[in-house]
Amino acid sequence: MGATLVEKILAAHAGRPTVQPGEVIDLGIDARVARDFGGPNVVRNLRAAGLGIDDPSLTHFTFDTNPGGSDQKYAANQQICRVFAEELGIQVHDIDMGIGTHQAMEEGFIWPGGTLVSTDSHANIMGAIGAFGQGMGDADIAAAFAFGKVWFKVPPTIKVNYIGVPPAGATAKDLVLATAGALGAKGLLGHAAELYGEAVERLDLAGRITVASMATEMGGIIALIPPSDEVVAWCRERSVRPFEPVYADQDAVYAREITIDVGAVTPQIARPGHPEDVVSVASLPATRVDSVFIGSCTNGRMEDLRAAAEVLKGRKVAPGVVLKIVPATDAIWRQAMDEGLFDVFKSAGALIGNAGCGGCAAGQIGQNGPGEVTVSTGNRNFAGKQGQGSVFLASPATAAASAVAGVVVTAEQLTSGQVPVRPVRAPTPRRVVDDADAGAARPEVLEGRVWVVEEDSIDTDMIFHNRHLAETDPAKMGQHAFGNLKGWEDFPQRAQPGDLILTGANFGAGSSRQQAVTCFKSLGVTALIARSFGAIYERNAINEAMPVLSWDWSADQVQDGDRLRVELATGRITNLTRGTEHHARPMSEVEIAIYRRGGLLRRS
Repeated sequence: MGATLVEKILAAHAGRPTVQPGEVIDLGIDARVARDFGGPNVVRNLRAAGLGIDDPSLTHFTFDTNPGGSDQKYAANQQICRVFAEELGIQVHDIDMGIGTHQAMEEGFIWPGGTLVSTDSHANIMGAIGAFGQGMGDADIAAAFAFGKVWFKVPPTIKVNYIGVPPAGATAKDLVLATAGALGAKGLLGHAAELYGEAVERLDLAGRITVASMATEMGGIIALIPPSDEVVAWCRERSVRPFEPVYADQDAVYAREITIDVGAVTPQIARPGHPEDVVSVASLPATRVDSVFIGSCTNGRMEDLRAAAEVLKGRKVAPGVVLKIVPATDAIWRQAMDEGLFDVFKSAGALIGNAGCGGCAAGQIGQNGPGEVTVSTGNRNFAGKQGQGSVFLASPATAAASAVAGVVVTAEQLTSGQVPVRPVRAPTPRRVVDDADAGAARPEVLEGRVWVVEEDSIDTDMIFHNRHLAETDPAKMGQHAFGNLKGWEDFPQRAQPGDLILTGANFGAGSSRQQAVTCFKSLGVTALIARSFGAIYERNAINEAMPVLSWDWSADQVQDGDRLRVELATGRITNLTRGTEHHARPMSEVEIAIYRRGGLLRRS
């Protein structure tokens, strides 16, 4: 009885002549990879367990989910990994290199018949070259780093036979979307798959990567494509070690076989929320597009960029549409520039990112906002995966055509002029502030407990750090107040409505961020008193109806926790705890008027 492709790879790496589905084996790993997304937890696990590294030459960090480090948490994570790598001699593929799984193939630290594990759930993209790849959690990857192997349950294999060849205009992405539509989200659940038929045999490496990358979206462990002579030759040029490709035995036993007819496949699209909810582009009602993303581990290869450039050449992105393009690796980025594709993209109005994952995993480019409709060449369109909007999945050609049309269309529709009328966006209802609410009386004499923060030049990053600037909900801003001021990080938990803040000179120095005022309002703080204020901060507070009073106070006049009465119009401050009276600069008539209205933008 013969073995399937995955069984032969796993047996060879378990040091066994054969393995059977359901068996648990110790699997030797040729390439052990952690990304900036998950890598720090791998480091934490290893340090906590007091473990070292089995073989640094087989161990890699790849920084691809946010290669720019534009998110401070990602920047910190990358630095944690760099420090650990320097200590133990681990290879770092830094922010200029691109997607780790693609680097593994390009740099030859994975090869047909090899094994790779990563914190990337799409590590099974290695099926494109007939290798075994698997995404795993932080503990598993830490074990692979430390011991060079992980336990693994041998999966049963499904044989997928494609009949027919898609007509011109249908791409590898259309082929795999049609497969996902036919099999559903659970069609390959818990199984490896082997893909056969002329439709996959004729695919180049880029097309095989596209197809293999979506096994996860069908519940599969991996989708393996037996490597062609061209793929083997490409890998031999790069591999760091000799290899022989692995193929299934002629008498291999499969859990089941599936036949999919792709002879009539046209350009396909997955509707938002479900990669398997696939229809033909032509059958989709006229759908307005706000943004387009071309890239990802699924469609960021050179061939994908060329397909997009072919559509975009001599055309412009539709008004109001944003087009974002991210090559998969630095080598592809450079080649695209050398071939003049960047000129095409920039002339069309696209934003080009440095190599990396793009929109997935809250990445550096490709996120969308509330209500935004995106056409993406990625592999997932789950709610929230690429932002707060809705995401369609399509090929690079369809994505590029949709960017030009401003509505979902195929490249053929765009060329022929058969473009639906772009639906008009529904107007956003204008919120009308209740006049009674706007004119409600606001207290002009305040009493409350005072927090004394004896420090000068407390800047807006100390008050409301820039890592939280994307927060737009005022109710959620309070939890970040003083979050970057040493010794005051727990202020939101200790503050109570009605409290006052007393601080030193130049309070609110720095940026113009309104959140540095709103965060205190969110906590119920009723007034800010300081020896002096940063000019922009003072204006922001006044405009938001947050009373600000300047008082050249001293430590013998007030202590933390005292109760103060503050008269806004006169500037009189009474320390009720100590029975003393003081005077601050009173609020001006303009300030009082804005305060009484409830803010600069409230109607009088």
